[in-house]
Order: sequence, then C-alpha cells, then structure tokens
Amino acid sequence: MRFLHTADWHIGKELGAYSLLAQQTAAFNEIMQIARDEKVDAILLAGDLYDRAIPPTTAVNALEDMLKALNLTSELPIFAVSGNHDGPARLGAGKEWREANQFYLRTELAEAFVPIEFGNTQIFMLPFLDPLDARIYYEIENDSGEMRTINDVMTRVVADMKNEFTPGMQHVLVSHYYVTGSRNEDYTLTSETTSSVGGLKGIDVNVFNDFDYVALGHLHLKQASPSKNVQYSGSPIKFNTKEAQSEKGVFIVDIDDTGVNSKWMPLHPDKDLILLTESFETLIDADFYQQYERNGANLFSIQLTDQPQVSDLRKQLVDIYGEIAEIQFPKIQMEMNDVAKRLKEQEEVSNQTLIQEFYEEVMHDKLNQNQMEIIEQTLIGLSREVTD
Repeated sequence: MRFLHTADWHIGKELGAYSLLAQQTAAFNEIMQIARDEKVDAILLAGDLYDRAIPPTTAVNALEDMLKALNLTSELPIFAVSGNHDGPARLGAGKEWREANQFYLRTELAEAFVPIEFGNTQIFMLPFLDPLDARIYYEIENDSGEMRTINDVMTRVVADMKNEFTPGMQHVLVSHYYVTGSRNEDYTLTSETTSSVGGLKGIDVNVFNDFDYVALGHLHLKQASPSKNVQYSGSPIKFNTKEAQSEKGVFIVDIDDTGVNSKWMPLHPDKDLILLTESFETLIDADFYQQYERNGANLFSIQLTDQPQVSDLRKQLVDIYGEIAEIQFPKIQMEMNDVAKRLKEQEEVSNQTLIQEFYEEVMHDKLNQNQMEIIEQTLIGLSREVTD
C-alpha cells in the first residue's frame, strides 16, 4: 500500500494579525497534486486539522472544501485523528456519512481499538488525549496512582490495540503526540511546546515498536522524527519565524511484506516566510532589500536590531517589502528571551510541583490527595483553553 502522510494543517492560523489561509490553500493544492502524481492509495492525516477548537467560519469552509476535494473528487480514502488544537466533538460531527466514503476520522479513545482493514494493512487511529481522559475511559479512580503519565497511558493503550492485530497483516498507527527517541533526543522544539501538566511529557518511541509505521503529527518539522518508521511529516507551511529556514513537505510511505520505505516530497510555498534581523538603516538600504523578491512575492518577519526614532517605521518597511507579518523590536525581544530563559530553567519542574511548593511555603502544610487532583484537573483545563 502507498500512503501520503501529512499533518498539522492548522487551518485558520494567523501569524500576528496576518491570515495564512491563502498559503494553506496553495500548499493543500500541491499536496493533492502529489497524491495524484504518486498514485497513493490513501491519506494519513495526523491531527491539528484546525488551529483552534472553535474555528472561524472561513476556516471551516476552507477545510471542508479541502477534504471534499481529496475524498469525494479525487476519491482518496482518508484516515485522520483529532489533535490537541482540534475540538473533538465539533470535528467529529458527521463521521457516519463520511465513513460511507472511506473518510475515517477518530476523535475518541474508544475508537482507537477498532482498526480499519485496508488492503493488507490494519490502520489504527489514536486521537490526542491526556491521562485524565484515559483514566475516565478505563474507569480508574484518580487516587489509585495508575496511569499518571502519558507513557503509562500509551503502554496500556498500545497493548490493547495489539490485541486487535491480525497476524500476517501490516499495522499502521496515525496519532498526534510528542514522541522521543534516539534520532530526536537533541531536537529543539520549534512550534509546539511540551508540557508536564497531567503527565503529558514525551512518549518513548519504543512503545510503538510493534507497528510497521507510525504517522505522527504535533511537531512541525520532519527532523523531529524519533525513528525511521515513526515519523513527523511536519506542517505544510511555515507557521513562525523559528521555521523560516526549514523545508516543508509530505512523506510518501510504501508498506508491503518486505518492509517500509518512505520518501520525502518537498512543498514549494506560494509565498515563503523570510526572517530579516537587521538595523532599520540596513533594511531601507536598496543594496540590501533588492536581493529579495518583494511586494507580494514573499512574506516577511522583521526583527529590528535597533530602536530608530521613526514615526512611520512600519509604513516605510511595508512600502519596501510589501507583506509583513510582524515587526519585532529589540527591547521587547530581549524581555521575551529573558522569559524564555527562565522558563527553560524551570522546564523540568512541573506546574503541580511549583504550586505544591508555594502552598507549603505559605500554609506550612502539605496538599492532600484531593487537593492535588483538583490542581491537576484545573491545570489540564487551563492548558486546553490556551491551546484552543
């Protein structure tokens, strides 16, 4: 079987106040052409179809048009899951009639244990969830100490999925998580941050050893792939300045009795995102700016290295460069870097631990188990609101 693996479309996302929908549409059209040219059998879409749980109407209409073009017009089966940015209930609406057209979308844990047999392949789809969701599904009491981390959850979930394996078939998983392995242990996250809230830190790649291929979403660069057969396709377009130097694309994955082979297919952006970090005088120097295609050919993110006293600074830069998504100033950037540094120093300390230490310092007492459960559930709720 031949699959096209893509993820993290984030339809409706904006860079600053700049809508990326035109670039997303152009990237989708290229993805669809690759699917046709490569004669793929199906699409693996690994989460974060939308950028927020309640997307604007323009995003809903755009995504529906894309999915119809793939599934109805091109008659390509789709195997998809909801990601942490998606609203599962809203995204999952209408799944019954979609499945009649081989558009399989999973948004709940219970659905992960019902594979779709596609040729000689069993395709499992595991949507994004947190340990609290899993404890509810497995009817585990919060004070039991079981399934506290996402690794605990995934170990049990994968074991239950393996019980559904049919011998002699290939087994593919589509999912949306931060997965760690030897190939990405030094990888610096660019677009999605990990969190220890509710035990959501990275999953060990070895949990998925029994799958022939795992199509992941969540991290936006293919370089984040933790192993040869557990891969991130990355996002189709560049969503922030940290991705400005990266190449976007999709994986074409061939799976047969001899094993798994994948090849990278680059996408060619309608408008590239170009990061410029220069002084104002350099930016308005013709010898500098004429090296770039401007006035609609590219999208620029500008980081000033000085603070010029110019009243119409943005207008001058827009007149030269055309479309500018954002302009950052050094003082603000330094403050942001200081905050990022402090957060980096604390990243191994969970929010639960910080709250617990603060409580003990102020109240001269320890939090009880019930209080800890309330804090954990509150933090998970807050993390979902931030994501949404």
